[in-house]
Amino acid sequence: MSDNSPILWQPGQRELEQSVMARYLRWLEQQGHGPFNDYQALHSWSVDDLEQFWRTVWDYCELHAETPPDAMLGRREMPGAQWLPGARLNFARNLLRHAVDGDPEREAVVAYAEGRAVVRRSQRQLLEDVGALEAFLRSQGVETGDRVAGLVSNSYEAMVAMLATTSLGAVWSSASPDFGTNATLDRFGQIEPKVLIAVNGYGYGGKQFERQEQILALARQLPGLAHTVVIRHLDDAPMPESAQMTTWDDALSRGHGAPPSFTPLPADHPVYILYSSGTTGKPKCIVHGAGGILLNHAKELMLHGDAGKPDDRFLYFTTCGWMMWNWQASALMTGATLVVYDGSPAYPDASMLWRLCAEEKLTHFGTSARFIAACRKLGVSPGKDLDLSRLRVVFSTGSPLLPEDYDWFYDHVSRDILLGSIAGGTDICGCFVGSNPMLPVRRGEIQCPLLGVDVVAYSEDGEALDGERGELVCRQPLPSMPVGFWNDADGSRYRDAYFSTFPGVWAHGDFVRFTEHGGAIIYGRSDATLNPGGVRIGTAEIYRQVETIDAISDSLVIGRPVDGDVEVVLLVMLKDGGHLDRNLSREIKDRIRRNASPRHVPARIVAVDDIPYTRSGKKVEIAVARMLQGETRPGNLGALTNPESLDHIRERLREEGLLSG
Repeated sequence: MSDNSPILWQPGQRELEQSVMARYLRWLEQQGHGPFNDYQALHSWSVDDLEQFWRTVWDYCELHAETPPDAMLGRREMPGAQWLPGARLNFARNLLRHAVDGDPEREAVVAYAEGRAVVRRSQRQLLEDVGALEAFLRSQGVETGDRVAGLVSNSYEAMVAMLATTSLGAVWSSASPDFGTNATLDRFGQIEPKVLIAVNGYGYGGKQFERQEQILALARQLPGLAHTVVIRHLDDAPMPESAQMTTWDDALSRGHGAPPSFTPLPADHPVYILYSSGTTGKPKCIVHGAGGILLNHAKELMLHGDAGKPDDRFLYFTTCGWMMWNWQASALMTGATLVVYDGSPAYPDASMLWRLCAEEKLTHFGTSARFIAACRKLGVSPGKDLDLSRLRVVFSTGSPLLPEDYDWFYDHVSRDILLGSIAGGTDICGCFVGSNPMLPVRRGEIQCPLLGVDVVAYSEDGEALDGERGELVCRQPLPSMPVGFWNDADGSRYRDAYFSTFPGVWAHGDFVRFTEHGGAIIYGRSDATLNPGGVRIGTAEIYRQVETIDAISDSLVIGRPVDGDVEVVLLVMLKDGGHLDRNLSREIKDRIRRNASPRHVPARIVAVDDIPYTRSGKKVEIAVARMLQGETRPGNLGALTNPESLDHIRERLREEGLLSG
């Protein structure tokens, strides 16, 4: 397949000489590695010699260990690879290294939130608060290996809580406060936290949402919970009262003056527990090790994300229930000031986050493909009225970024900014493919496989494909692959999740093609792949066509089993006042047939009022597909932002004769 995607952005002299990647390349040559004529040669070396490559990342990024590792990689088999054997380190010590060793008065965290005053804290203040909260946690009996759970908004307090927890060697796990009680119990109930840290409410879209009843329910029902710390984000909301509850301010006062311990632990000691989306059952509890997360995030944020220069300012729009929160937290280790935001990205209007970029002079801004698509559809043009001259990198993830969204970005934001589409997942708390400040950005493509990531497309027979679509697999260990799942003593659930398709090879569940010039195109989840007539189709191929039609605001594609085959069913959400008539249906089918293939054309198109999404902004294809396969159990509704959409879709499918009963 020939690739002729036009180049929309080229690295300038600054990127080629002063980016972190460029400096790393010069440093590599000084260390006797290379020279590397191009990125492909550098990447080949990074996967051919994992030990040397990851050693250079450790050294160049100046990661800290009380006891240095004996090697970068011990055991190499997957699952079961061992990273940084012999090392003893502390996760929080690495993230706070600029607070410990740098300018204590430099701004560390700036926190914005709907309905609350802006919070600005220096490196010194952050360090003091981390020490104070750690002392309080210890006073409540929290020890190394215990879990601390956060039902928290994306705030300064959330950052302090995570750092205090990991400083003492406990394990941090967070969820967004918009999760319902049952959805939160489905997550935290499995890991049995000793302390819960929770906000009493939050603001979103100009409204306030109280959470005291949820806090009381969790305090009653979480097994093994000893204490709850309540963060007062809504001044007017009543505070839950209990002897086993303390306010955030009181907790800091009781621990005031105590320094962080930065307890050194083995590199594979658990640092985070993240959760799968849980749309078809209870979420998997994914356990990540401290050393692996540090090593991989240092590479991703500094080398590929170009973070780490003086006066960098970094914001990723996320909730604490999405892995991008954990990813942005690691930007502290680069020395960047973290700017965090909690609230609606479209309140009071769709330009709000772009104004924040200008006002805070951000150098790095991260968001979702869905947000960028929404800006395009709403006609937002932030580059026209705002000073975005400090912005160097904009990250996009969560779903494939449409080619039209690349066009919108470079027409309406800036032609001087690297648009870094990145793709990976909660499973690795990181990326397989993503951005590179020294490579061009091509329309509709992710720039490259990341360094140290032996990622290729596999056929169903386990053969590497050249320029063809296949299963995204990783053939060698990656530091941030999980150390395991919680309550999975024999590792069977972990093996089944990633290594059952191709033994010894990580199968991620995405459908990908690598282009002739080294880029990547993600076609959607392979477990939602459609197979009409035996031809494999990624759902993103259809979304690329449908969601650029003016009359359509959103869509969902699923497969319906029919007589041993699969027919494509397209659900469309129309813009206000729209009607799915014969002309619009014909336009949809013609565009898909012309720009994709006849196999992609849906057999049925159904208008719906809403499209279901997970709380991390991903379309819920599988739950609807299972509905069409005859399953009556809706899955874990608490994982969805709009679970009522499934009831409406079920009714519409019945009306169209696609569901019985």
